Amino acid sequence: MDERSKIIRKIMGYMRRAINDYGMISEGDHVAVGLSGGKDSLVLMTALAMLRRFSDVKYKLSAIRIDMGFKDASAEEAEALRKYCEDLDVDYYCEKTDIAEIIFDVRKEDRPCSLCSKMRRGALNTKCNEIGANKLALGHNADDVTETFLLSFIYEGRLSTFQPTGYMSRTDMTLIRPLIYCPEGDIKGVAKRLNLPLVHNPCPMDHTSQRQYMKDLCSHITKDIPFAKDRMFSAITHPERYNLFPPKVNDDEN
Repeated sequence: MDERSKIIRKIMGYMRRAINDYGMISEGDHVAVGLSGGKDSLVLMTALAMLRRFSDVKYKLSAIRIDMGFKDASAEEAEALRKYCEDLDVDYYCEKTDIAEIIFDVRKEDRPCSLCSKMRRGALNTKCNEIGANKLALGHNADDVTETFLLSFIYEGRLSTFQPTGYMSRTDMTLIRPLIYCPEGDIKGVAKRLNLPLVHNPCPMDHTSQRQYMKDLCSHITKDIPFAKDRMFSAITHPERYNLFPPKVNDDEN
């Protein structure tokens, strides 16, 4: 086992468990990683590339980066990302879009994150279909699970978070999230030790969104209650622990 595999071994353990628990990858799958250039997607791609060496289940691995069209994006960072994919023997695709112009210049969105996410996901799905990938892997981690739950709870009045897997019938694509068991702190540590070629996010909304507020809130809570995030994650991922109100017997508001 080489040094890179040793460093990422713990991440691979989390990932193997998630893949096994939810049947994320099957023999002959073509898995495309949504590669933003952030720590999560880079660690995910690296772990899937390493797992491919040892797994009895054989699958093809590609990486898709959506170029949002920001004028101040670094060409050098993008090239370093391409070379890293090449080093891992992962096919790399960069899809150029005008999403940034549409959201910020044309529509002038006050709260652009939701629309941006939908447009990026649409571009990813389209490229997956083009290259023949049947699975799209995203880098959401255990912290994201909890933060998304709190977002839905506080801002939408719903008890909801994203699913480990999901089939999208319109594009005939299965979405998988192999890092859902992995704490963000472990991902940060691995990204630093491997000196991954992180890409700076030029989005003006970076670190100012509602999601960032949830991240800061969770960090504040765990200063007083160190095990809080683990307890919240456990409550979300164990359905037998749900104990909510039943449906009303009479739902006549009049």
